[in-house]
Amino acid sequence: MQVTLAHPRELGDAEISRWRALQESDPAFDNPFLSPEFTLIVGALRDTVRVAVIYDGPEIAGFFPFERHPMGIGKPVAAGLTDAQGMIYAKDLEVDPFRLLRRSGLSVYEFDHLVAGQPLLGSRHETYPSPIIDLSDGYAAYTDYLRANSGKTYKTTLAKSRKLGREAGEVRHEYAITDPAPLHTLLGWKTDQYRRTGRADRFSHRWIVELVERLQSTGGESFAGVLDMVYVGDRPVAGHFGVRTRTTLAGWFPAYDTDFAKYSPGLIHHLAMAEKAAAAGIQVIDMGRGDKEYKEKLKNGEYTVAEGRLARPGPAAGFHWMMRVPARKARATVLANPVLHKTADKALKTYGRLRAGLTG
Repeated sequence: MQVTLAHPRELGDAEISRWRALQESDPAFDNPFLSPEFTLIVGALRDTVRVAVIYDGPEIAGFFPFERHPMGIGKPVAAGLTDAQGMIYAKDLEVDPFRLLRRSGLSVYEFDHLVAGQPLLGSRHETYPSPIIDLSDGYAAYTDYLRANSGKTYKTTLAKSRKLGREAGEVRHEYAITDPAPLHTLLGWKTDQYRRTGRADRFSHRWIVELVERLQSTGGESFAGVLDMVYVGDRPVAGHFGVRTRTTLAGWFPAYDTDFAKYSPGLIHHLAMAEKAAAAGIQVIDMGRGDKEYKEKLKNGEYTVAEGRLARPGPAAGFHWMMRVPARKARATVLANPVLHKTADKALKTYGRLRAGLTG
């Protein structure tokens, strides 16, 4: 195994084609966050992004995209935003993960959504379910599943959609929108949601806004940004922005106008999105790791992702352990305990209301 290191902009057409071929050769890699286009676009905005190109003899056998931070701390590309992370590699490739870290100039690689089966999995990691909407048998089969397993949610959502139409105007859905104006409406809703729930506003970072803008303008058979919105007349009610491969749509930024909260616009939107996505050839909507009620109601399957770190012995690894691991374990304990999780969530929402009052 030989490794060369490159900035994404240094990759040529041959490397990009090989990356895409490796990705499409294994269903485990069928996620847009593992696509070369995603790393290229983030790399244009983040100087920390690098790609380790892995050779098995004279041929390229794998790619390891990552961000390199001070002290040789490695993180996934766009860490904190992505729901699928890791290497893209040939099935028969033998990887020494510690040698890969060394050749990549890393002391540590930390991850929180590492896809299953990765050579980067250390002996100490936690696994979590990542719920999906499986559309491989079509939208009708999916709604049959909902009727059988989430019948109350499905029927109530349809009833609320009809009520919304009666009380507010005709309900319609647009998929794969290229106009940037609805995108910024969606981002505004998302910012309000972050503040309302006491979370950090991701869109206060200009590079993340620019990332989403660039992704929306990116379209192709193998990779594209996808914006879709539900409208009442000409007024947007709910929407989502994500990215897709040929067959997988990554659920990323869903949000809605709280003026319509009583109609459950998020659920109305997700059903509409699933129908249009299935018609466009999408077989899986990966909703991402996270304990959200709407995901439990809508899922009909799940993947598994891992959280942890891979580290080479040394001072940087020790410092990283002290700064990150105890806090991560404490967070995992809270999330795994329903009482603690509910208490923490309530505290964050209270903080959000107080913050909104001070800034409003």
